[in-house]
Amino acid sequence: MRAYGLEKFGIENLQLVDAPDPAPGPEEVVVDVKALSLNYRDLLVMRGTYNPRLPLPAVPISDGAGVISAAGGHVTRVAVGDRVTGHFVAGWIDGRFRREYIRHSLGTPGPGMAAERVVLPAEAVVPIPPGYDFAQAATLPIAALTAWSALVTEGQIGPGQTVLTLGTGGVSIFVVQIGKALDAKVIITSSSDDKLRRAAELGAAHTINYEATPAWEERVEELTDGLGVDLTVETGGARTLQQSMAATRAGGRIAMLGALTGLEGELNVAPVLMKRLRICGIYVDSRAAFEAMNVFLAEQRIMPVIDRVFPFEALPEALRLLESGAHFGKIVVTLEGP
Repeated sequence: MRAYGLEKFGIENLQLVDAPDPAPGPEEVVVDVKALSLNYRDLLVMRGTYNPRLPLPAVPISDGAGVISAAGGHVTRVAVGDRVTGHFVAGWIDGRFRREYIRHSLGTPGPGMAAERVVLPAEAVVPIPPGYDFAQAATLPIAALTAWSALVTEGQIGPGQTVLTLGTGGVSIFVVQIGKALDAKVIITSSSDDKLRRAAELGAAHTINYEATPAWEERVEELTDGLGVDLTVETGGARTLQQSMAATRAGGRIAMLGALTGLEGELNVAPVLMKRLRICGIYVDSRAAFEAMNVFLAEQRIMPVIDRVFPFEALPEALRLLESGAHFGKIVVTLEGP
C-alpha cells in the first residue's frame, strides 16, 4: 500500500512510500482510507513545533474517513463494511479528560491517517452519520468536534446567547453553523470581506474585518449592547487573547483552542479576575460527545464547508494551501476507489 512518511521535519520532507499492508490485532480494525481532512495541528506536527522529540519517520494527518476492511477477533461494536471516521483522542471514550489520552492521539503519536490503509483500535472509530460522504465525514473528528466542545460541552450555549469566533478556518465555520442551529448569535472576524460575506450566508449574525477594525473587541461590545459575548472561541492564541478577554462579558467563557498567532506572549490577567472570566482549554472531546454531535448534525442537516479537494498524491500541495491561510472552511484530500 501507499503511505506518506515524514522522514525529517518539514513539509518538503513528506514522501509517498510503499508500506506493508497492515493486519489488525484482536481488538483492532483495518480502515481503508477514502478521505483525509487537514488541520493546523498537522502543520505543527510536520514543522516539529508540536513535539520536537517526535520519533521519526512517522505517518502524519489526524483526520480521516473510510471503510472497515478487516477486524480482530474480539471486535464487536463495529464490523467489516462499516463506514467510519477515526476518533482523534483515541483513548477518550467518555467522562473527564485525562492527560494520558494525549499519548493516543491520531496523527502522531498514535497512527497517522495519510495511508491507504490504517490499523486503529476498534474503540477509536465512529460510524459516519447518515447523509455524509467520505470527504464530508473526514472533516468531523477535529474541526466539528472542537466547535461542538466549545459551544456545547464547555460553553453550554443556548438560544439568544452570543458567540465570538476568530477567523474562517474549519473550526470557526463549524462554530457558525452549529451556533446558528443552537439559535445563538455568532460574530465572526476575518481580514477578508469575501470570506465574511460567505460566513454571513452560512448564518453569522455579525461580521468584523479585523484589518479595517483593529480594535475589534470594541466593535463586539457595540454589537452586544456594551456587555460582550457569552462565549469567545479563541483560535488566535497569544496575540489575540487580550482582545478576546475584552470582548467577553463579565462571567463569560473563553474556549482556548488555537495558536495561530503563537503560544507565548505578554498577558495582562486583570480582566480574568475583574470580570470573573473562565478560560478553558479545548482538546477536542470524547467519543461519546462525537457520537452525540453526529446525531445533532444529521438532524440539523449541517453540511461541512469544503474549500478544495486534492488527490492523495497532492497532499503536500494541500498542506501548503492550509499554511497560506487562504482557505475558507476545510481542505480535503481524497484517495481513489469506491
